[in-house]
Amino acid sequence: MGVSNLTGTLLLTTGNKMEMAVGYATLCGDMCGGYNPLKDLWKTEVFAVCRWRNALAGADAAALGRLGPAAPVLEAILARTPTAELEAGQTDEADLGPYPEIDAILRALVEDLLDPDAAAKQASAALGHPVESARAWRLAGLLHRAEWKRRQAAPGPKVGPRNFGLGWRMPITAGGPPA
Repeated sequence: MGVSNLTGTLLLTTGNKMEMAVGYATLCGDMCGGYNPLKDLWKTEVFAVCRWRNALAGADAAALGRLGPAAPVLEAILARTPTAELEAGQTDEADLGPYPEIDAILRALVEDLLDPDAAAKQASAALGHPVESARAWRLAGLLHRAEWKRRQAAPGPKVGPRNFGLGWRMPITAGGPPA
């Protein structure tokens, strides 16, 4: 933020839609800034965009125009296991499940406005293997409890059918979804 203030540039935040949904983005950490280009991209989509960008790092990068070839995302960054708590042994996937499952459940909850049981069924159909309803209920609870944090987030582009902005309003509560 200090460099941003000195240079008059806009600081970008880095929380993706999965992190924003479950509250794994940190207010004075990766949510600190004025604009979030990843805000409406699910975690699996962020990885896909990074790999796509890396594929452009060769001869095709010159086609990006006056900005020139942007540096690719280091493979070490893509291979590193994400951890919200920054503590030894803790990983997001160990806490929440595999990212494809998390994203599929949250997509059903957020974009299709399904209840947790229906979200688990839709995620199961999309992934081709069973997804536990208990995981969908836990993610729904995190989704509801993180609303207070999303209200403080920087704006970002709308990419999907429903983002955490004007098309999404939920009361701020201390509890999870209604039973």
